Amino acid sequence: MPFLPLGGQAVIEGVMMRSPTQVAVAVRRPDGTLAFMHKPFVSITRRIPLLGLPVVRGAVSLFETMALGVTALNFSADEASRDETPASSKPGSTAGMAIAQLVTVAVSMGVGVLMFVVLPAKLTEWLGFHDRVGFGLVDGALRLTAFISYLWLISRWGEMARVLGYHGAEHKAIHALEAGVPLTPENVQTFPRLHPRCGTTFLFIVVMISIVVFTFIGKPTSLVQHLTRVACMPLIAGIAFECIRLSGKYFDRPLVRTLAWPGMQFQRLTTREPDLEMCAVAIASLKKVMDDPALQSARAAGGTTDVSFVQ
Repeated sequence: MPFLPLGGQAVIEGVMMRSPTQVAVAVRRPDGTLAFMHKPFVSITRRIPLLGLPVVRGAVSLFETMALGVTALNFSADEASRDETPASSKPGSTAGMAIAQLVTVAVSMGVGVLMFVVLPAKLTEWLGFHDRVGFGLVDGALRLTAFISYLWLISRWGEMARVLGYHGAEHKAIHALEAGVPLTPENVQTFPRLHPRCGTTFLFIVVMISIVVFTFIGKPTSLVQHLTRVACMPLIAGIAFECIRLSGKYFDRPLVRTLAWPGMQFQRLTTREPDLEMCAVAIASLKKVMDDPALQSARAAGGTTDVSFVQ
């Protein structure tokens, strides 16, 4: 099965799909109709060669994906709760929304660093571990525990159930396109809801790589050393991104499937089996970007190694 240059994300009552030069969001409104956001988008890693280098491109793509995700979530929240008030009459400005999105991304990153970098290190120190290897392993185990707990809490949150269903629909739709079958809700629903390029798997790889990198850095005993850990996060994300790319390229090989298996199992917490209507929304979003020349070229060539996140 080829892996196409395609990624996506579940949003509120909908799905975002992203191809090399386009991004689209399809959202089911309360009245049953579909709302769409469709616009061109070319990653800066394609426009500036230096930012397209291995590892570097992964860190840059992560920030781009977060920004696009916030935009898609804002659009879906507006449309999923839309009343009779025309969208043009809603207060707010493009500049204001951009600032709000930037603040949201910054706050999210700050909370993530606090929960998954600073607090595990502090707790490990309080537990009395001080040697490099012991501290690194316990610190890493606490980070993995925090990651699993975070996913478990999301999976148990009732209001997230439909978003997780759309997450499963997104994965299934991409599987169906990669398999070359007609894109109908019935066909899409037959495919697995787990995908090797999922952002959940990416985060698991980030956690595992951070154990190695932070163990090498050693126990943080000063603010500078804590900041060094934080500064290493883009490097860790870049390495994890390359692992995801390799996983997509060689997923048909037994060794790669075995190595990818643990990370994919966490998707059981972040996806749900979708219904046919969810699959239909995912298909609608996917069809909006299928005229992308880069995507069509990749399909004609039987796939590509230039993959995006499937979130």
